[in-house]
Amino acid sequence: MTSLSDYVIIIRIFQDTETEEYIVREKLDALLHEGEAKILASATETELQEVKASLLGKQGSLTEIMKEMPKLDKSERPEIGRLVNELKKKFTDLIDTQRENLILKASEIPSDFDVTVPGTMPAGGALHPITQMCYDLNDAFRSMGFEIYEEEDITSELYAFDKLNFPQNHPARESMDTYWLEGHDTGATNEKLCLRPHLTGGSVRYMQTHKPPYRFVYPGRVYRNETTDARHERAFFQYEALIVDKNIDFASGKVMLKSVLSKVFGRDVPVRMRIGFFPFVEPGFEIDMGCLVCGGKGCSVCKNVGWIEIMPGGTPHPNVLRAAGLNPDEFTGFYVNIGLDRLVMMRYGIDDVRLFHSADLRFLQQFK
Repeated sequence: MTSLSDYVIIIRIFQDTETEEYIVREKLDALLHEGEAKILASATETELQEVKASLLGKQGSLTEIMKEMPKLDKSERPEIGRLVNELKKKFTDLIDTQRENLILKASEIPSDFDVTVPGTMPAGGALHPITQMCYDLNDAFRSMGFEIYEEEDITSELYAFDKLNFPQNHPARESMDTYWLEGHDTGATNEKLCLRPHLTGGSVRYMQTHKPPYRFVYPGRVYRNETTDARHERAFFQYEALIVDKNIDFASGKVMLKSVLSKVFGRDVPVRMRIGFFPFVEPGFEIDMGCLVCGGKGCSVCKNVGWIEIMPGGTPHPNVLRAAGLNPDEFTGFYVNIGLDRLVMMRYGIDDVRLFHSADLRFLQQFK
């Protein structure tokens, strides 16, 4: 059987006749030497891939030679086909071997490389302090059996206001407070879309799609059309927690909240609850924590009163429970909506919330 190495002998036998078979064999022999040289000369993986494409690709040299097969006599085609397959296999093996050689060469340590010289550490990143606080709260609530829930940033008037017991004339529905989406700011309440002004509407969605009792938290970014200052931003983070069951003691909700805050801050955190009105809770409370920036002495963050409002809270309003498909005579609960940004201010003693959203690396690098 003729082997690839016998090309030259075979070609010499046919040198006296300029047949189509002789021409094809001559091209194969030339391609053999040319291909070997190109493969062995490839110095990078990219160059090797280019050589492979030029030899074996759809537009490669071997493919072009195979297009001449129909010109051959039928009796000559099997032998030429065998030689073509042998050449293809030889090129494939050579390419694989050269690729392995390139990998080994790349891993070699240069002779002039000094392994005793200390290396340079690459620049490392870190979690944003608000993200880290969110993760810490997640861990604290998970340890008490809470589920983590997330939703899209765009919601409808139906869930942002109607299902939360907001009156039709409530000022929060106006564009001076809420960012309505252009082109989706008219029509029925389920058609009017906005950037979510709070997370509570998502809680109703959760209750509609899950079976009670509920014990979940809901972190996310919210958007308000308001003037920014040291305590307020237009886009900021909230962290909502909700328990709904048949027998929930309101006092136990306060204990839960103190436990979570103490775990996050690593020390006892003073908490107080003041009567407050929110359409989605009844009764409702303003929940404050002692200002950790000034230690309760008074500063610009707490407006010199020693306390800072961090969340509304209370028992879900009966109309909210009804909107979620629950009987308010059977179920009750405890709800809080934590101002995540303000908790981070307390943790690090920062007196301006806008710094966290400034993307100023000089400020953020201190939290690595």
